[in-house]
Parts: sequence; structure tokens; C-alpha cells
Amino acid sequence: MTTENLDARTIATIRGIAMDGPHAARSGHQGTAMSLAPVAHVMWSRVMNFDAEHPQWFDRDRFILSPGHASILQYALLHLYGFGLTNEDLQNFRQWDSATPGHPEVGHTAGVEVTTGPLGAGLSNAVGMAIAEENLRARLGNDICDHYIYGLCSDGDLQEGVSHEAASLAGHLGLGRIIFVYDDNDISIDGPTSLSFSDNSAERFRSYGWDVTEVGAIGEDLDALEAALNAAKAVTDKPSLIVLKTVIGVPATESAGTSHAHGYAMYDEEIAATKAAMGMPADETFHVPDDVLEHCRAAGARGASLRTEWEGRLAAHEGDAAELQALTSGRPLDGWKDALPSWEPGETIASRKASGAILQALAGVYPSIIGGGADLTGNTGTVIKDAGIFSKDDRAGRQLYFGIREHGMGASMIGMAAHGGVFPVGGTFLVFSDYMRGAVRLSALSKLPMVYSWTHDSVGVGEDGPTHQPVEHVASLRAMPGLNVWRPADGNETSAAWAFAIETPGPTAMVLSRQNLPVLSGTNDHHAVHKGGYVLADSDGDAQIVLVGAGSEVQHCVAAASTLRSEGIEARVVSLPCWEVFESQDEAYRDSVLPAGLPAVSIEAGTTFGWAKYADVNIGIDRFGASAPGSVVMEKLGITADAVVTAARDLLS
Repeated sequence: MTTENLDARTIATIRGIAMDGPHAARSGHQGTAMSLAPVAHVMWSRVMNFDAEHPQWFDRDRFILSPGHASILQYALLHLYGFGLTNEDLQNFRQWDSATPGHPEVGHTAGVEVTTGPLGAGLSNAVGMAIAEENLRARLGNDICDHYIYGLCSDGDLQEGVSHEAASLAGHLGLGRIIFVYDDNDISIDGPTSLSFSDNSAERFRSYGWDVTEVGAIGEDLDALEAALNAAKAVTDKPSLIVLKTVIGVPATESAGTSHAHGYAMYDEEIAATKAAMGMPADETFHVPDDVLEHCRAAGARGASLRTEWEGRLAAHEGDAAELQALTSGRPLDGWKDALPSWEPGETIASRKASGAILQALAGVYPSIIGGGADLTGNTGTVIKDAGIFSKDDRAGRQLYFGIREHGMGASMIGMAAHGGVFPVGGTFLVFSDYMRGAVRLSALSKLPMVYSWTHDSVGVGEDGPTHQPVEHVASLRAMPGLNVWRPADGNETSAAWAFAIETPGPTAMVLSRQNLPVLSGTNDHHAVHKGGYVLADSDGDAQIVLVGAGSEVQHCVAAASTLRSEGIEARVVSLPCWEVFESQDEAYRDSVLPAGLPAVSIEAGTTFGWAKYADVNIGIDRFGASAPGSVVMEKLGITADAVVTAARDLLS
């Protein structure tokens, strides 16, 4: 059989699976997977470099399915090309504990590079991947890092705001290793996109600085699709968008071109008729002909020789061996902990400034660190001095300027971390973490290592007023599974938090103060801080009450304990910088820190939500803030040592 016939049969097979998977699950999205089957097959069989048996090969091309609702397309490809996904896995589409969940999840299914589903996310992740690739190629050389980021995106991806932010950044940086095909099918769930969308997407992306090619309705012409992809590959100074006109659900006999095809619309009779029209057995589900499987598996193994050659170049690399190992693994150099700064009790420093000093110290021993702020680089302690600015002119620079694009920053950080080899850091004011929450959630779901430097963490921001004073943010972030939220009491706890973040999988939120904080005795014990909560100062005799706080309010617990001791009341002070880590300790340890039955008062300059778990009386701010000097706002809203003393007395009485 000719290759042309095998390609046609492969595409028919993918389309059959795209109908069968959702039909078996009685949920899912058939149409987009069907219409994009040809271009996806061309990407995987003719253009991309990868080795299916080694899906984590460092120098592979990456593939991102930004419309993650069409996941059955990616699963069909992963099965056909030999990534270990079985036909049985396809039959278990969207079922409990299957390898084929409703949307692709990185770390769950081999060959999935990023978790997609929230529209705009995948396209935006690609920007971070391209930043990582460009940076590592400049630092390690083409022999070690030289690949592309390919992807498919949809109308929905281009409507979501995050894609605007990320695409603008990609164009500004001239990230020429991004090649996306835009599935321009004029269909959304509600109906035709004309109901809500009349942008000229091609012109918009050109204005961002992208190379845009409008190829028209060539969705079934494999040679033309290949030529368009290779032409985009030749553009090295701009990201590329190929605008492809398609008919959703083609070649379905009834649903093609309708909004119904966006979801689960094709049932037994239409599926059978469509399969028959494609020359496939009408009565067989998940049908994969042997010759089609052999054809695809051969393409999936084509990159094995490329990987072997790369391994030889890696072994022969003449650069710094320690740095090479660090950059390809994404891990710090040996002895990196020795670089962590510390502060003496009695000194004062804002935790955001302490974090900035820690980042600068780590930059010298952790070559993978790369990052910056959302137009708040100096304010958020995300300056990396003497490391160059990543730009069109300096790809080796490690200082990033994300611009006022919090969501785009978060999404690109996901791409950097998922790419591997870099450890991304991004900063903004805590109150603006709202703008990037979708990306933060995906980073937690994906268990990707990175640090968010969220500063100006309370009403201590002061004069900017309630629009810039976070109140509910820490509590809401603590509610997110998979995100370790650290609110350190001083510089030493901040240093310990950074060490923990580097050693622990998943994202870390550093919630840091604008105002100076006193360095407290006992906070330089990293082993204790790494428990998430610990006894900072104990009473001379049996404690009568526990004073527990987090962040900038721990100092008030220390001061209140001193006052109470002068009155004959023995108090234990507990610092609780990371609830998530504290809750992961065994029950015996948690009880040793916060003994059951011992009265407790908590204080934090934010909502009291959640603190009832740890204390009987909770001092906090269950309202929005006010515009005034930070110290005045704190006092007026009762975030003081005196408030802790009064609450303790009242509780004991």
C-alpha cells in the first residue's frame, strides 16, 4: 500500500477513534478532533522530531493541544505513534483512574507536555516553553538544545484574555520556535462565532509581531499542510501562526459544520455512516488496522537515531560539566544551601527584600533560575543582577520583564517549568494574584516547580487603599490543593521557605511584606521552619495559652507573650508560616505544637477564615482595608500586640 493510502487510512482511523471515544463515554468532544486529524498527523509523521519510546528526551519537539477538550485527538496520536497508550486506554476515555482523562494532564499520560482545557492556557504555555528553549540553546549551544514548540489552537483560545497577553509577549520577544495552527472553523458551543466574535485574528497577531500565514481550506491536503509548517519553521525571528479554515466534524454525514459537532453529537447511526463513507468497518469500534499501526509506529520511532546522536553530543560536551548537569536537570549545583543568606535577631528587613537577596544569592548556585516581575520587578524582589536581560538580542539573559501581564506571566511560567531545565520565578503584588489565578491553579494541578513572589501582602500596603490591600487572598490561596503558601515571619523564615521550595515538587507561593519586619530569635532553624509550623518561643513553665500567627503578625505574638509573662501568664508562641506543610506532618507533631485543650489566640492581617482550626479566638480583618499609612491602618483595624494581649486575657478569664 502506498504511503498516500496509508496516510488516508491513518486519518480515517483517528477520526473513527474521535467518534468512538466520546460515544463510549457518553461525553466529550468529537468534531474538533475529527477536523484537525490531518494536520495533527502531518505534524507528528512528517515534521516533528521525537522518540515515542523516550517521551522525556530533553531535545524533543514539543506538541501542545491548546483546545484540550479535543483530547481524544491527542490520545489517538499517542496510541498510534507508540507512547504506551493502549487501545484499552482509548476505550476507557474519561473513566475513573484511566490514562485518558477528559482533558490532557501532564504527568498523568506519557507524551502530554502541559495540562490543557482552560482555553488560552496551552497557547500561552507555549510562550514559556519557547523562552526556556531559547535561553537554554543560547547557554548550552545548538548541539544540546535545538527544538520547536508546535501546537493547535482554536477560536476559544484566541478569545480568552490570557492568549492576548502571552501572544503579545511572544511577539515582542521574537520567539521564533513557536509554530501554531489556528483552527478557524467559525463554531463555538453557543453557535456560530459571529454571535460574539468578529476580530480579525490574523491582523491582531501580525500587530503582535507574529508571522501569520492564511492558508485557507487546505485541511485535507497533506502536502500543502506540510509545506506550510516547514515554511513557518524557516521563520526564525517571529512566532508563527498558520490560519487554517476547517469544517468542524468533517466528514460526519449530518453534524459536520454545526455547533453540535463541538461536543458529543454523533451516535450509532451517524458514526456507522461516517465510518462507511471513510472506507472503515461500520460496525467495529476503536478499529486500528495493523498496517496503520505499523505505519505510525515507524514514524514514532524515527527520532530514535536523533536521540542517540544527541546523547553522543551530550557526552562529548566540552562546557562546564556541573552547569550542564544543572541546566539539563533543572537542579541547583551541589552545596547551594551554603549560599542562602541569614539575618541576626534585632535586624529589620521586609520579607520581600529578604526574598530578593535570597534570589540573588541563589542565582549564582542555581543556573536554572530565570524570572522577573509583572512590571513590578524591583518591588517584588525579582531582580536578578548581572545575569543579562532576556530579549531578542540576549537569549542567555535570565532577567525577564513580563510587562503588565499577570495571567500571561503565570501561564508562561507553566511552560518554562514543563519544558524543563529552568526554574521560573514571577512576581506581582498579592492583590493581583487574582489576575493569574487560572494559571496558578493549573501549575498546582500539574505539580510543576516554580516560585510566585507575591508581595505587599496585607493592609500594611497603606496609602494605596483597599484596591491594593489584600484581605481574602491568602485564605483563598490556602484553599487551593497542591500549592504551598508560605507567609514567613522574617528574613530567616523566608530563606527557609526558599530552600523548601527548591527541594519540593510543585509550585510555591511566597507571600511577602512591603514593610520592614524585625528578625526574631529562633527563626533561623530551617529544620523547624520546614515543618510548616513550630514552637518559636516556649514558656518558662507550663504554658497557659498559645499565641499563634503567620507572617508579619508573629512579632505581635512575641511582644504579647512578653507582656503576659510580666503579668504572670505563661504563653507559648507558635509561628505557622505554611499551613499546607504543617498539615502534612503527623498528628503527634501537630499536637505537640498546638496541644489540644490549651487555649489559643491567632492573629493575621487578613480574613480570619480558616483560623478556627488552630485557635479559639481569631484576630484578623474581615472587611476591606482603608487608605492611610500602613501602620495606622494596622492599628485602626486591631492588628497589634495589645489586641493579642487583650484577647488572651479575655480568653483565660
